[in-house]
Amino acid sequence: MTISERIFKILKERDISQTSFCKMVGLSGSTVSDWKTKKTNPSADKIMDICAVLDITPEQLLTGNGIDDDYTKHTDMEISFEDREMLVEYHNLAQEQQKRLKAYLKALKKLEDLENI
Repeated sequence: MTISERIFKILKERDISQTSFCKMVGLSGSTVSDWKTKKTNPSADKIMDICAVLDITPEQLLTGNGIDDDYTKHTDMEISFEDREMLVEYHNLAQEQQKRLKAYLKALKKLEDLENI
């Protein structure tokens, strides 16, 4: 689930209108609509405002912990501030750019595996 999908899920669960949410966070309605229609995510500078309005932590918003139905916690993995920044940047990319980044990561892993032979 993406950041914007989590936001809309919480809004629905708490019966908060998109208009009310926009006013509370200080965003235009078109910005929030773009999250839904264009499958984009909020900019990093709005994450804290969104979390404050929805009464959730940035970790919950970014990882889905306590929000996503299928969330499984990776207890053996520490998520640093830099990791969270990377997640925010990833979710700010267009869907096609996210696919390209995933393909690039797979290619890097294969190259690393080949170098270790």
